[in-house]
Amino acid sequence: MWKPSTGAAMLTLCPGILCSLNGIHVTSSSSGLRVRGRAHCHVASASVSTEIAKNSAGLRGRTIGCVRGWSSAGRSQSFSSATCFGAMKSRSGFTSSGNGVDIRWIKTNGDDTSNQTAGVVYPSKSCKSKSCKVAVIGAGAAGLVTARELLREGHDVIVFEQTKSVGGVWVYDPEIEGDDLLGLSQDRKRVHSSMYASLRTNLPREIMGYTDFPFLPRDGRDGRRFPGHAEVAAYLQDFAEFYHLLDCVQFSTSVDYVGSCKDQNKISWKVRTRRRHQTDDVKEEQFDAVVVCNGHYSQPKLAEFPGSSSWPGVQMHSHNYREPSSFTDQTVVVIGNAASGEDISREIADVAKEVHISGRTWSASVDFSEPIGQHGNIWRHSTIECACEDGTVLFAEGGCVSADIILHCTGYFYHYPFLDTKGEVAVDENCVGPLYEHVFPPSLAPSLSFVGLPWKVVPFQLCELQSRWIAMALSRKIDLPSTQEMMDSVESFYAELEASGKPKRLAHNMATTQYDYDNWLADQTGSAPVETWRIQIFEATSKNKRANPETYRDEWPDEELHQEAFARLEELDLSCRLTVECIQQAKL
Repeated sequence: MWKPSTGAAMLTLCPGILCSLNGIHVTSSSSGLRVRGRAHCHVASASVSTEIAKNSAGLRGRTIGCVRGWSSAGRSQSFSSATCFGAMKSRSGFTSSGNGVDIRWIKTNGDDTSNQTAGVVYPSKSCKSKSCKVAVIGAGAAGLVTARELLREGHDVIVFEQTKSVGGVWVYDPEIEGDDLLGLSQDRKRVHSSMYASLRTNLPREIMGYTDFPFLPRDGRDGRRFPGHAEVAAYLQDFAEFYHLLDCVQFSTSVDYVGSCKDQNKISWKVRTRRRHQTDDVKEEQFDAVVVCNGHYSQPKLAEFPGSSSWPGVQMHSHNYREPSSFTDQTVVVIGNAASGEDISREIADVAKEVHISGRTWSASVDFSEPIGQHGNIWRHSTIECACEDGTVLFAEGGCVSADIILHCTGYFYHYPFLDTKGEVAVDENCVGPLYEHVFPPSLAPSLSFVGLPWKVVPFQLCELQSRWIAMALSRKIDLPSTQEMMDSVESFYAELEASGKPKRLAHNMATTQYDYDNWLADQTGSAPVETWRIQIFEATSKNKRANPETYRDEWPDEELHQEAFARLEELDLSCRLTVECIQQAKL
């Protein structure tokens, strides 16, 4: 059997060759094409000439025309002018019949586009795949792409989302946890979103979107290169609608319990859910697998310093920050100089008397004695030495200030109160583990997995690759290492972390390793490696942000790269939409 889906498609042309068409995803796990953890070969796009298309009977066992993309050796190849699209139809979705696979190709000459049937390609070998009933927890950026990848692999998917819409943390909620601004109480009224009203992305949209669903400007919406949160939420809604994911999402549904059940060598999962605000509407279901995609931006992590409990002023976490008016004429200490700390500091400086940023990761060139910012009222400091009962805050470098508010922009904890793995998975020093490659607990793989744990990354593409790996592992298209081999890898990773002097809390920080990790995942799944232009734009943006933290979202030196990327993405966007149109027609 050949398994299809609607992304960068793969087609077996002859033993040992996989080709990617901009259409249906077809993979083979025959002995000649399957090695542990890796797809044998991948290319980004393929095409056929008109002559070959019309003589499709000779396609079996032959390379079709020319191919452009990436092979297992990383070679780039050329392609011709007529693009192939696969179309397969069965009662349960798209699979080949016993007779072969219909191939549709689209020839483009300027503005002239014609659709024709190219013929039939026969698989050289059949392969067995497994379909699982899978629970996905969360319908944010990680959960949505996970649902798509699972559906592509033929799995039965239910996504549980506690709010009324998709988008996760990107859905702005003006409500705050007003009864507990620090988020200390487990019984507080919880608000999932940490989004503040003015937030704009700190990544340009051309590298932020999923690889086969470009994050392009749409008419009547926020078209900025670094758009606001509402545009990202709208993009995720577009993605969910485009891939028909909403039908598998159960909204306003909280997950109260996820527990493992072992029957001999088989692991299954009991999932207990509850309709929000309806304590008696409880449902329990059994699943073959669970993918945890609940995000990690809702459980506040606080700075610890002497005197914090007796300091008389107002303390709050950035999770409960929405807009700056309540800081008018106040002297504010902001703890944390990462993205949210710097952005919020600059925003409240417009109305506050003074803003003092306390950080532990300043560069050696920072001058603590000189104010910064448009109004010259932002000071930078080292970590807090102590807070005094008279309202004074003392800093390690010797400075002090009498403050009204301390705002903790100090990040979040990984938090899984619903998950019962009988001790197999735990959060220790804000490190979730043990996890093989940040995804699979060795003793429970592949039935339990996590998507989106790494931080300081370009998240959407990383989540896409992680979820593809999970989906293919569950359908047995690829094999994971043995439990012991995965555990050995985890222990080796922890040992390297300790040897480098890094605390365990940085285990999921991929600031310097994300593209190596992405490309490793791509290799496992037979996906294309990260394009060079994406890496170049990320590096240019990072450099510009460091040099121009106040203006980098609106002024950039990489305009040529930006325009090149948009041209590529517009072409890809058209291809994706034509592909889905072909698939929809084939379904009819």
